[in-house]
Amino acid sequence: MMKILRMERIRSTVGMQFFLSFWFLWLGLVVLQPEACGQSPNENMTNEKAMVLAEKFGIDVGEVDEEIKEILGLTKVEGVVVFAVIGGSPAELSGIKVKAIIKEVDKYEIKTLVDLGAALEQTLPTKNFTVATYEPADPNNQGVTGGLNFHFVRVLQD
Repeated sequence: MMKILRMERIRSTVGMQFFLSFWFLWLGLVVLQPEACGQSPNENMTNEKAMVLAEKFGIDVGEVDEEIKEILGLTKVEGVVVFAVIGGSPAELSGIKVKAIIKEVDKYEIKTLVDLGAALEQTLPTKNFTVATYEPADPNNQGVTGGLNFHFVRVLQD
């Protein structure tokens, strides 16, 4: 009888250790390291690094400020605006235009240069991703009314 009780206690202890091991593993992966779940960590991203990644993608960008807000007729000072698109780049091939406001990169919401850099750091290596842009209406170009556009990006390899 004593052997049976000891065996039961050992089984329950091993089971509890097994459960706790997986629980701590999950805690470490999901809670403490968000990049393991597809969330980009912004702590290590800087504006300079974001600009380098944006150039690698094929765009020259800057954060929306009060002046840009007025020029483009935006409602708030938020986002990243495209100042130039490099010819032959993945950005140009996907149809991203000058004056576009980048709103999202593969479901990563973009409000700052750091957001854009972190999103590009995660998505550029995948070679295939989407970019959502808002393109303000241009009164000098008939037929262009502005709106949200989705660009499917494919990074070509040499």
